[in-house]
Order: sequence, then C-alpha cells, then structure tokens
Amino acid sequence: MGEIVFTDKQEALVKESWEILKHDIPKYSLHFFSQILEIAPPAKDMFSFLRDTDEVPHNNPKLKAHAVKVFKMTCETAIQLREKGKVAVPDTTIQYLGSVHLKSGVLDPHFEVVKEALVRTLKEGLGEKYNEEVEGAWSQAYDHLALAIKAEMKQENSQKP
Repeated sequence: MGEIVFTDKQEALVKESWEILKHDIPKYSLHFFSQILEIAPPAKDMFSFLRDTDEVPHNNPKLKAHAVKVFKMTCETAIQLREKGKVAVPDTTIQYLGSVHLKSGVLDPHFEVVKEALVRTLKEGLGEKYNEEVEGAWSQAYDHLALAIKAEMKQENSQKP
C-alpha cells in the first residue's frame, strides 16, 4: 500500500465535526451504541457493559468511554493520514486493540457495523453541517484504522499455538 492522500480539508472536516459532537458526548455515545444494536442486535453480547441489559444504558460511563475512544481514534487517524500518509497509532495501542477485539470475537463484518453507526451518529449530530464530504473523510479515516486493527488481529491469531 502506497501513501494515502488525505487532504487538509478532509482533516479539517473530521476535526470540526468531532468538536461539535464533543459538546454532548453522553447523547452521541448513546446514539452510537443504539445504532450498533439497531443494525446488529446480537452485537450486544460483545460489549461487557451491554450484556446484562435489554436497553442501552443512558449514563453508563463505560459506554461513554468506549464511544469516545472510537470517535477520538478515528479523528486522530485522520490527522495522521494527512500528516504521514499512514495510520500512525502507536504499535502498543494497535496491539492492544487487536488483542481485545480478537478476544471479544470481533469479525471483519463487525467493523462495517460500527462504521455505519458512526456515520449515522455524525448525521444525527451535525444536522445541516453533515454532507457527503464529511462522511467520506470520516469513512476513509475509520477504514484505515479498522485495517490496522484487523491486520493486528490476524497477526496475533496466527501466533497462537
């Protein structure tokens, strides 16, 4: 894979939209997870903090933290794609994410579910500021982050005795 072209404008769009969503983290975290469960109800069992409940808990700190992590890492990935032309998340972070996702039984299609939930949350949170360019920028950043995590999962899986 060669260098990825991620423009200044794309980076700005991601940063701006994250700044908007940041104003109401509890609301958008809840929306994000509600979307995941709407798209793929069985995903509930993959999140320890959703397993024993029939609804998405409104003020679950773990849920908030997890949603913020997804948004923040995607945002950071966008910045790195523009600066370095690649995903430059620290190896330890990617190894950890690979390991956690592997242990949780995450498969490739699950990344698509999360991406769709992310896009729906952006739509909800940005209102008229949402457009195809914004979606494209976030999607590209998310795809590259997901690829890095999937590669790490494959590697860890192949090292199992």
